[in-house]
Amino acid sequence: MNKKELVDAMADAADISKAEAEKALNGMLMAISTALAKGDKVTLVGFGTFSTVKRTERQAKNPRTGEAISIPAKTVAKFKPGSKLADAVN
Repeated sequence: MNKKELVDAMADAADISKAEAEKALNGMLMAISTALAKGDKVTLVGFGTFSTVKRTERQAKNPRTGEAISIPAKTVAKFKPGSKLADAVN
């Protein structure tokens, strides 16, 4: 499912226009992105939790040359599914 299909499904489920559904989806995605950028967690009970994790700098090898390279530290987004989502998938 891509974004357009998700917007269509949201519009049908909520009985709203596709423009309103897209506006709502974009607002939700922006709110989650903003919260994660500030280092906050976003918990949707039953669905899951969005959070960030700091990865430390680490050493790796270039597979082509075998040369050692340094991968810099960074912060990455993480999602942990909730119990209702896990049950729905299984």
